[in-house]
Amino acid sequence: MTDASLHSQAHENEASFGDYFALLKPRVMSLVVFTAMVGLLAAPGGIHPFIAFCAILFIAVGGGASGALNMWYDADIDRIMTRTKSRPIPSGKVSANDAFAIGITLSVFSVVMLALATNWVAGALLAFTIFFYVVIYTMWLKRWTPQNIVIGGAAGAFPPMIGWAAVTGDIALESVLMFTLTFMWTPPHFWALTLFMKSDYKDAGVPMLNVTHGRPSTRNHILVYTLLLAAVAIGIAFTAIGGWIYLTTAVILNTIFVIGAIGIWRRTDEDCEADDHKKEKRFFFFSLTYLFLSFGAILAEAALAPYGLGGW
Repeated sequence: MTDASLHSQAHENEASFGDYFALLKPRVMSLVVFTAMVGLLAAPGGIHPFIAFCAILFIAVGGGASGALNMWYDADIDRIMTRTKSRPIPSGKVSANDAFAIGITLSVFSVVMLALATNWVAGALLAFTIFFYVVIYTMWLKRWTPQNIVIGGAAGAFPPMIGWAAVTGDIALESVLMFTLTFMWTPPHFWALTLFMKSDYKDAGVPMLNVTHGRPSTRNHILVYTLLLAAVAIGIAFTAIGGWIYLTTAVILNTIFVIGAIGIWRRTDEDCEADDHKKEKRFFFFSLTYLFLSFGAILAEAALAPYGLGGW
């Protein structure tokens, strides 16, 4: 190999800013930012706009730190899975040691800064969220039990609680309900993904439900959790963060979601292969819209409440 080709190969493997940013899982971070912002704005009491901005920024950094540590630990299975093999570490753009250093540094920074900017309850919740996602979910549950997504989903459900605590300094029923909404949404969302990811998780040795119990069982679980989610989601309408706007949105969204889950439940493996998992893919992508609009309705209630237009 010539010097020119060696230089070219080294240049191709050189990490860019985008590669380091990808370590933070920006798509996941966007969900963290949005739900945390809703929790912050729906909380009773006031918060200075600059402090609110700082709180959301530090929560986002904490979420990104979790993503970097997740990629550091999961680099071995990320190299196997089609969906993840182009991530910065498996592709050779960023070293595992660099990812670990970035994750740890950002974790400490985000927790300390959030606590100083708001209060230690919010800081402690962020610290626990990072610990839960990295240690409890990534290092333990993900490779040990098919219930990994069910229990591990708590990590992605904490941001609205953190946002709420940043304002109030405590945990309330309403913040727990926002947590529960995301917590119950996570299993059907990810199980739908596993149904059309084919052998990715099996090849990587990850005991997802479709791998350990088969696709028919996964479809059953999707339906059950979707029905439970609908009950939680509609119930929120009758709390302090709910109202007629949220109720209308929740009824429409959950009707569509339940119909989609029933459609998946009725399918066979032959049906799925025949249309390339069309219904499963539609259900998965709608689930993203579902969560965004659900929290958007909570945000609308909070925004209109001062004008007497939200709530009951």
